[in-house]
Amino acid sequence: MVVFKYNAISPKQDPLTNVLSFSAGAKEILQFAAIDRLSRDENGILQGFQRPQVVNHIREIKDYLSKKDAILPNSIVVAFTSGVQVEKTSLEGISEVIITVEGKPKGLVVDGQQRLTALSQIEGKDFEVLVSCIVCHSEEELRRQFILINNTKPLPKSLIYELLPTVDGLPPRLSSRSMASSLSERLNFDENSSIHTMIKMHTNPSGIIQDTIVQKMIMNSLENGALREIVSQPDGTDESFQLISDFYQAVTEVFPEAWYRQTPRSSRLVHGAGIIAMGYVMEHLYFSEQARSVSDFKQGLSLLEGKTSWTSGTWNFGDRQPKWNELQNLNRDWMALSNYLLAVIKKVQREVVNCSAN
Repeated sequence: MVVFKYNAISPKQDPLTNVLSFSAGAKEILQFAAIDRLSRDENGILQGFQRPQVVNHIREIKDYLSKKDAILPNSIVVAFTSGVQVEKTSLEGISEVIITVEGKPKGLVVDGQQRLTALSQIEGKDFEVLVSCIVCHSEEELRRQFILINNTKPLPKSLIYELLPTVDGLPPRLSSRSMASSLSERLNFDENSSIHTMIKMHTNPSGIIQDTIVQKMIMNSLENGALREIVSQPDGTDESFQLISDFYQAVTEVFPEAWYRQTPRSSRLVHGAGIIAMGYVMEHLYFSEQARSVSDFKQGLSLLEGKTSWTSGTWNFGDRQPKWNELQNLNRDWMALSNYLLAVIKKVQREVVNCSAN
């Protein structure tokens, strides 16, 4: 067992969460705090919440801090849920922090991973850094602090979004994405999903379809579409998952050549433009044809056969005719492709209605 003691500034903030500040050396910090990188266990459960190391960035920091006149005013933020005791002293605003380490470190580095890694690699230099210590009352609070602290910094958005479903009580602009993130996570890791493991996430870098694109498609539906109607019902989350999974199962069966063994570079169906546009197709078929199953969606999607240019050819958008691979992840291309696909379906639907009337 190792015990560390520090005199720390303790400002008055949240009564349930202690915030303290003291100084310590990098190697000392790593004895009581771990850099816990985001991953999933064998059951797909989220573990950790840090970004991967960036080797070049760490090397640059190390080169600078190795200099004689180097300073580092930025603090390392460490969070604990246990293993820390805070004792008041006779001085106002000053507390004694007692950190007990038995086995693995109890603390987790919330911010400053790369600075801390760089510092730990410097030999023969007595260099202390400021440590901002947060003593949280629960694991959820720890994750919440990580998201709020890092949300304004250049962290990968996919990392932040992947954590959202594990935390409550976030600002509206983040909580509004939480449902979309939760659904996309389930679509990716549930073995019953038609797009199982196909979504590229921080914990699934080998995926094909970018998670933020899937989330945008889901958010469009949650805001003013089928999922908005479904999700508030009993078992609404399960039904939302099933609807999306069934729709994309139909997509794979109607357009197998443009889906299987393809990447966003080789097929615009698995590209951001295609995913967003097909989301609007799902909405249209859900409301106009009451499509609810794979067979329902296949019937509607069959109206697009022979009229798409997912992997070759040219799109005819009326005012412009871009080559198949010129479509980009831009709002203009999303909407142009969506309008084209919906126009094709609606035209055939009108013709069927007219034939029936005659």
